[in-house]
Amino acid sequence: MTTLSKGANLPITVPAVRAVLSWSAGPGVPDVDASALLLDPAGQVRSDGDFVFYNQPRHASNAVRHLGKQPGADSVEVNLAGLEPGIDRVALCASADGGTFGQVPGLRLLVLDAASGRELARFDMAAGSETAYVSGELYRRGGGWKFRAVGQGYASGLAGLATDFGITVDAEPEPTPVRPPTPVRPPAPAPRRAQAAPAAPPPARPAAAGGRPAARLTKGEERLPVDMRKRLSLRKEQVAVSLDKHGVSGVVARVILVLDASGSMTTLYSRGVVKNVAERMAAVAAQLDDDGEMQAWTFATNPARLPDLVIGELPEWLNLHVRVGQMSLFGRKKPPKGLVAGQVDMRAVGFQNEEQKVIAEVRAYVRGNPVPAPTLVLFFSDGGVYRDSEIEQQLRTAVEEPIFWQFVGLGRANYGVLQRFDTMAGRRVDNVGFFAVDDIESVSDPELYDRLLSEFPSWLRDAKQAGILR
Repeated sequence: MTTLSKGANLPITVPAVRAVLSWSAGPGVPDVDASALLLDPAGQVRSDGDFVFYNQPRHASNAVRHLGKQPGADSVEVNLAGLEPGIDRVALCASADGGTFGQVPGLRLLVLDAASGRELARFDMAAGSETAYVSGELYRRGGGWKFRAVGQGYASGLAGLATDFGITVDAEPEPTPVRPPTPVRPPAPAPRRAQAAPAAPPPARPAAAGGRPAARLTKGEERLPVDMRKRLSLRKEQVAVSLDKHGVSGVVARVILVLDASGSMTTLYSRGVVKNVAERMAAVAAQLDDDGEMQAWTFATNPARLPDLVIGELPEWLNLHVRVGQMSLFGRKKPPKGLVAGQVDMRAVGFQNEEQKVIAEVRAYVRGNPVPAPTLVLFFSDGGVYRDSEIEQQLRTAVEEPIFWQFVGLGRANYGVLQRFDTMAGRRVDNVGFFAVDDIESVSDPELYDRLLSEFPSWLRDAKQAGILR
């Protein structure tokens, strides 16, 4: 074991280490949390997914994990051999809640061999008014790894520290001024109405002017602002064209929307990309099922059912339910404020990717709320998938259910099993579609709907032949 002073370093020759932040806990001592930042050669995170902490305890690569807290200790494990080539450093950080590090006695960082538990280095730290700390760092040097004792404090807290390394930190919102003219209806336990799917392929709908398939008239559409109503009408017509191309003109289906709200999605939400995606998907629901409603979920570490998207209340729904309300990387202990009826406290949703949980919840909803029509799930994510076996188990079991899962990747990587499902054998029917786009804003409506609906029609035919659909 080597005791290091501030700024000292030593080589790390083991493939994985455990960094244990320890202190003397007691009355009046602030709560302390350990975390890690995966940094590129410029000293910045590549996305918010490169921050591993209590709300996002596992990196997508599985190379860095937050192991959880014990009295007077909190740990992070780093598999150095498993880190991606683009990661140049791993900053080992800490935050104090309810006080400063000057009020935390016996603060030290221990670096252990993860396999044997042998102590490799010890760094005793002294602090004052800081509420966040970079206690040490693991960094590449000459084809290997080294550890440096850093001991740099931040009076601005973990949010200030994270911002310096490129993390997007959402500000605590003020109570939202946007309220619907009529109450946003909460998720209803009773089955919703959906038109029955015909036993035989339905006849084509009357063509619109110019021979184009007609768009359905949607309940509540007349209440939309003029510009949104025009966009919706054009998009519904394009959905009808895409369905006609694939030979299922006039098909009826229940549509469910699922939106990734994990930490790496922050930029797409702040730029309004996800809000625009939700508006474009409302046209799919409006065309396939004209009752003017669509079920919706958001998810990260945990899933959350959103109030039904009612077409007539589309502007208010987008403002209230596309990851707004309570959203803060570091707000787990703060009381909720500013939420309106039916709005989700996003801190309960978390930041990590746990697709299998929301898939299971959607499946349970469909089982508990049966309708004669098939269900089309439109599932948007930017990747970071790592629960491959759990996701595969859910989707393989779902083969016998009247659900088609259309996954859309929003420009990152590591879609895991979702990307490989089309080639997986051992399923009676292919119940999963997947495609990814680098920039969904640059994809036109005709192209997006063509890609979105390209595999659903073949599943309809195969599922009917297999007896999954009537």
